[in-house]
Amino acid sequence: MDISVVIPLLNEEESLQELYDWIAKVMQSNSFEYEVIFIDDGSTDSSWDVIEKLSSKNKAIRGIRFQKNYGKSQALDAGFEIAKGDVVITMDADLQDNPDEIPELHNLIIKEDFDLISGWKKKRYDNVITKNIPSKLFNAAARKTSGLKLHDFNCGLKAYKNEVIKSVKVRGEMHRYIPVLVKNEGFTKIGEKVVQHQARKYGETKFGMDRFVNGFLDLITISFLSKFGKRPMHIFGLWGTIMFLFGTSSALYIGSRKLYNVFKGIKTILVTDNPWFYIALTSMILGTLLFLSGFIGELIIKTKSNEKHYTIKEKINF
Repeated sequence: MDISVVIPLLNEEESLQELYDWIAKVMQSNSFEYEVIFIDDGSTDSSWDVIEKLSSKNKAIRGIRFQKNYGKSQALDAGFEIAKGDVVITMDADLQDNPDEIPELHNLIIKEDFDLISGWKKKRYDNVITKNIPSKLFNAAARKTSGLKLHDFNCGLKAYKNEVIKSVKVRGEMHRYIPVLVKNEGFTKIGEKVVQHQARKYGETKFGMDRFVNGFLDLITISFLSKFGKRPMHIFGLWGTIMFLFGTSSALYIGSRKLYNVFKGIKTILVTDNPWFYIALTSMILGTLLFLSGFIGELIIKTKSNEKHYTIKEKINF
């Protein structure tokens, strides 16, 4: 199969028929063998009914319906798991991504051997204050921390090699930084393509003001995970050991100094009256806790790496 199109959605009943017709037209005009995977992330409107109706007419449509709203990251992860195409295209369901971009995205992956092509909405039709400016800040921070020179990390329109999406697990709200996750898995040929952005035709955005805070928190998380996500003992164990040794050596010094003064008959304060005693004790306790945190982190990684973070209610064409 040439292409899998993965489309996460939440309450987009009005746009689904038009979106699929547009995708099908592009695929047929380019003679692509394709599938379209809709992931209904707990919609409360009739989105799933529309997907069922579309799938009854065309077996190229596959669908997953979540038990509740888990988020875009979990929806993408579910779509990545079942995608069969040599090239996997992701796009949003609100018609703001243009399916006419698909052939060129496919060519960049197949003919130029890119691992990932990220769309860049150079000209946007979103609100300048609530979307454009925060987006520029997020992207600047992501470029600085990741080393990837992309202009639009969070663009929904992206293309991947199949082997790339099978290697990446998207959790929490990390969909904003999938290129960073891909880089962390060792896929380094990551490119960018300017894509056409379209004004929203139906409904309204599903992302509120909390995405600003979440975006920065996710950036801090992924920056940490990039360095220590697969080896937490290297950071927690290191600092835990340093602090424990500092505390232990300080306590030994205080104790030995007290014994020396007593042996020599030198008047001295009680050990418990010495503020360094409490600093040493605190360092020993914190060092132990940090070391245990690293150890527990290692255990969690080994036991939870393949755990799913969503529940599927229904499937179509499986």
